[in-house]
Amino acid sequence: MSGNEGKANIGIVGLAVMGSNLARNLASREGNTVAIFNRSYEKTEALVAEHPEAGFLPAKTYEEFAASLARPRTAIIMVKAGRPTDAVIDELVKVFEPGDIIIDGGNALFTDTIRREKAVRETGINFVGAGISGGEEGALNGPSIMPGGSAEAWETMGPILKSIAAVADGEPCVTHVGTDGAGHFVKMIHNGIEYADMQLIAEAYDLLRRVGGFTPAEIADIFAEWNTGELESYLIEITAEVLRQVDASTGKPLVDVILDQAGAKGTGAWTVQSALDLGVPVSGIAEAVFARSLSSAPAQRSAAQSLPASTETWSVDDRDAFVEDVRRALYASKIIAYSQGFDAIVAGAAEYNWDIKKGEIAKIWRAGCIIRAQFLNRITEAYADDPELVALVTAPYFADAVGSALPSWRRIVAGAALAGIPTPAFASSLSYYDGLRADRLPAALVQGQRDFFGAHTYKRVDREGTFHTLWSGDRSEISAADAH
Repeated sequence: MSGNEGKANIGIVGLAVMGSNLARNLASREGNTVAIFNRSYEKTEALVAEHPEAGFLPAKTYEEFAASLARPRTAIIMVKAGRPTDAVIDELVKVFEPGDIIIDGGNALFTDTIRREKAVRETGINFVGAGISGGEEGALNGPSIMPGGSAEAWETMGPILKSIAAVADGEPCVTHVGTDGAGHFVKMIHNGIEYADMQLIAEAYDLLRRVGGFTPAEIADIFAEWNTGELESYLIEITAEVLRQVDASTGKPLVDVILDQAGAKGTGAWTVQSALDLGVPVSGIAEAVFARSLSSAPAQRSAAQSLPASTETWSVDDRDAFVEDVRRALYASKIIAYSQGFDAIVAGAAEYNWDIKKGEIAKIWRAGCIIRAQFLNRITEAYADDPELVALVTAPYFADAVGSALPSWRRIVAGAALAGIPTPAFASSLSYYDGLRADRLPAALVQGQRDFFGAHTYKRVDREGTFHTLWSGDRSEISAADAH
């Protein structure tokens, strides 16, 4: 007798919408029995009553919860990030034993996950940070899951997570990303790309409406058409649905009665902050984050209404050609967003000693998650062809795609600038592309300035070593070693 008869193979702590939906998803899969616990037992009782078919094992206390789980115990925490997560971990550590597994399925900052994993590991318990993408619908029907943690923990939790993950081309959208905080790091980058993707789509909409003169319903049809080609993605699909929606109380397009202030929950900002720490330019993602910040500054925007505007208007004679230019600019900018995101993943893996397989990440993003898109298959192929690919945008498929879109991309960014229409994500993505391909950048002058005011030294193109110029007096050059 193992002592595991009649017990659950997986437990959920935290029964808000995401936790409840994940519990229901788990219970619906053959072979799973789910234990559930919530700080407020009323919520636990309500879930059991609403879904008797799930066969949940409810617990009133952490002790009951632990006793209802088969060994090695495996529990997924679905509570708010920060102190609530730490509080639940502390309680589970008291009732779990060495070899058991605690999985944080929330949007935790990956450095917090590294800290927690290190602390919990000392008790002999496995701690796993798992990114879960797909929102409420994904949690219920099949999310994309990005777990970190130890190989030992993956042996137990892998089959469970595979049972509930979204499926793309017959493969579950889950993989063991890497140790400690790797899963939450990759989920963070996923969210950063999501910010960029959404901002790019919004800029495309704005151009189609303000320059092309299309109505929201007409733009919905354009996006629906785009969703049948290389831009096919969940975000393009739902954009068409949002633009078709009519407000019941006013009869206006819903998009016209929604306040133009976009919120944010922090993962986009975390992506940018982490990229800065790693020295990786993620300009498209950063501009998407800043665009939300600007939209949410009503006092500043109101005060700026009287500032001078453009004296030029942008009118198009061929609306179909304009639509195609916007589409191509959107696709090229989207490629840059993903390329920058994967650059950040590569840098994070190097910094934290994670063995992250980039092609596997692209594969698990093909279904379930918010940024699921057709061209993720192309990313997987690119890393399969060249695992050491220096930059995604340099892979043959993406280089060709951007190259063919380049004239359209430049027309859109230049036209928007002349007409005074903000396109921060389009423009920064194009500027990044031009900077990346430039044979020489003005950084040489910046380095000269740094040496002038701070003796920061510089390197030369014609010989080895580090140098400093004596900017006062005879202004001769000496090696950095001699300078000290």
